[in-house]
Amino acid sequence: MAIDEAQGPSVQELLSLPRLAPLVPMLYVAWTDGELTPEEIRALGAAARAQSWLDLRSTVVLARWLDPLSPPTPRALAQLREHIQRTAERLEHSGQQSLAELGAHLAEVLGGKNALPAPMQELARTLAPLETALGISSAEAVRALMPGAPRREVPPTPASFAPDTLRTVLERTYPDVRAKVREWLGTPAFRYVDERDTSTYRAQVFSWLNQLAARGLGKIAYPDDPKQADLGAFIVAFETLAFFDLSLVVKVGVNFGLFGGSIYFLGTERHHREVLPKVASLELPGCFAMSELGHGSNVRDVETVARYDTQTGEFVVHTPSESARKEWIGNAAQHARMATVFTQLEVQGENHGVHALLVPLRDEQGQLLPGVRAEDCGVKMGLNGVDNGRLWFDRVRVPRENLLDRFAQVSPEGEYTSSISSASRRFFTMLGTLVAGRVSVACGGLSAAKSGLAIAISYGNERRQFGPAGAPEARLLDYQTHQLRLLRPLATTYALDFALKYLLKRYVGRTEADAQEVESLAAGLKAYSTWHTTRTLQVAREACGGQGYLVANRLPSLKADTDVFTTFEGDNTVLMQLVAKSLLTGYRQQFADDRVFAVMKLIVDRAAGAITDRNPFQVRRTGSEHLRDGDFQLRALRFRESDLLASAARRLRKRIASGVDSFQAFIEVQDHLQALAHAHVERVVLEQFLAGVEQVEDPAVKAVLGKLSDLYGLGCLLDASGWFLENDHIESAKAKAIRKEVLRLCAELRPDAVALVHAFGIPDTSLGAPIGLGRSSP
Repeated sequence: MAIDEAQGPSVQELLSLPRLAPLVPMLYVAWTDGELTPEEIRALGAAARAQSWLDLRSTVVLARWLDPLSPPTPRALAQLREHIQRTAERLEHSGQQSLAELGAHLAEVLGGKNALPAPMQELARTLAPLETALGISSAEAVRALMPGAPRREVPPTPASFAPDTLRTVLERTYPDVRAKVREWLGTPAFRYVDERDTSTYRAQVFSWLNQLAARGLGKIAYPDDPKQADLGAFIVAFETLAFFDLSLVVKVGVNFGLFGGSIYFLGTERHHREVLPKVASLELPGCFAMSELGHGSNVRDVETVARYDTQTGEFVVHTPSESARKEWIGNAAQHARMATVFTQLEVQGENHGVHALLVPLRDEQGQLLPGVRAEDCGVKMGLNGVDNGRLWFDRVRVPRENLLDRFAQVSPEGEYTSSISSASRRFFTMLGTLVAGRVSVACGGLSAAKSGLAIAISYGNERRQFGPAGAPEARLLDYQTHQLRLLRPLATTYALDFALKYLLKRYVGRTEADAQEVESLAAGLKAYSTWHTTRTLQVAREACGGQGYLVANRLPSLKADTDVFTTFEGDNTVLMQLVAKSLLTGYRQQFADDRVFAVMKLIVDRAAGAITDRNPFQVRRTGSEHLRDGDFQLRALRFRESDLLASAARRLRKRIASGVDSFQAFIEVQDHLQALAHAHVERVVLEQFLAGVEQVEDPAVKAVLGKLSDLYGLGCLLDASGWFLENDHIESAKAKAIRKEVLRLCAELRPDAVALVHAFGIPDTSLGAPIGLGRSSP
């Protein structure tokens, strides 16, 4: 063989040293991969030269072959490939699945077992970390080097943890409620069907709703003793039901969550005693009439009016214009007999702002009452089992007692009183009823994402497509692109599971002092979670190809039914504006409380972060140990949030100081505020994921959750790498290293993927049909 030694390291010298023979496949792949940076080449060389079985000469030659300043020539690499393939022809092919195994076997062929620097198994095990450092698919690399070798089917790697143990972790909150709902869903009456006839579908959903009420679903939220009410338990029931039909879930949310919740939060003991038991039993189906055609998210300016008539002791509820009609009201078109109606309250000619009243809509036979007009919104993109409708009121009279008067009262004589003197504060206190809805929608949306991932990952683990000649076709989930498209959303889903449990805990235990903070947290997580659901279900549909387009396989319905989650209970973009404004308020208060101390503390905190993470060493660190450090990931996200908050405040202050009014100033920096809110929510999610993983006791479960946490955290950094590069927080080599670490984590999590979706505990009967088969064991 002619050897070209005009430049670069010598092939002849490399192949003459038996102790380097096991490393030859790795050396070839390292130089032909095209992705390794000079720093990574040096790191690989340092790790390889540290092997105890290398002698002095082998170490020197290896150093030449891993010198970034003197790479091997294309001709030298071609000769290495030829050597590997010729030697491999003498192998008894037994399905080598890694470069480490291949290198060890090639060394044995060349020199016999006695020539190996270490026993075969020990040698392959020693070389495995070097292979991991390359960040490539070992099996693909081996197949590329040995295209003609026969292949055998390799049995799937068993999961690294027990799915039931992980499920216990995921269901640590209200486990009895979750078990009860699953028991209900397991009965023959609850089987997923896709019914396209709207009237039949609505009848089926209402039948399901009645069955759940009879089984005690309503009493989970509103027990016989209202003082024992626990909306946290109801939200968990809602979340678990969301594994099933989503029209049913929305009907549950409207009747028990919004309608019942408005009575519970805005009413008094009399309303609780007289009305809530009827809501819980479904004797009194209801709806929540807040949104209007002309105002949408702007509840403060709704036009519907309720004027108090002192002569009769009644409120007169009226729709003054077409833009004031109540729009998209769930349950309104067919089933609701009463509505919580948000109106402008007028007493003695004075407007006291938005208040809520209970307004009867239909009699016991379902006939509309005088003065009430209802209209069906029509066939929708999804959720057609829900009777969304429009409502108009033509001077409808309701008793004074129907005012939900926890925060404001009107006497028979027409005297208005309130324990909250500020009209603005009173308004936002009343809107607190929306928080439960946002928490519920966030949790329900995540359940839908879990269902989509369970279907797509199970399918990807079974469906085969393409592969090397003469070998079985590869499973879809073995492809790197398939792992990226499904396992990254899976990591985000797990991260959100921990974050939403934190939100639920904060919501259930909230006080008046932290109510606004909880409201902001609910707004941000509702937006982030439902956007994630929409993206994830689209990816899951695509990952299942044509099978994912079939209605029988449920993904089309999941996509259509959850699409509106991004706009109901608050448009996501508007909710993120609320988050950003809350952050700016807190930022301003840091200075208002004690200006000098606050300014100094802020400067010290930000300087400490900059010293830690923006020094040249940290900016350039690319090792796995560093990148998989949750503290590093969290510091980076905190830095981004802090920097965006400070710059948003500067931009607003500059505009307002120049004479721009505050409303216009906010409009001019809206894009920046959206980025700030997104950065804040991502930081909260990672923070809660890391905190939750730290509390897990089972070592195997903790390990796999740790990998998911790293995948989520590094995925956030990868998505925001442009911002971090622009702000000199990382260098390009580190951005590339983060991308490669994400690929490695996906490859490491692939054997656990099916077990991870099994741990969600989704009833098989809720997942639709054939595409979800093969779920018996991970």
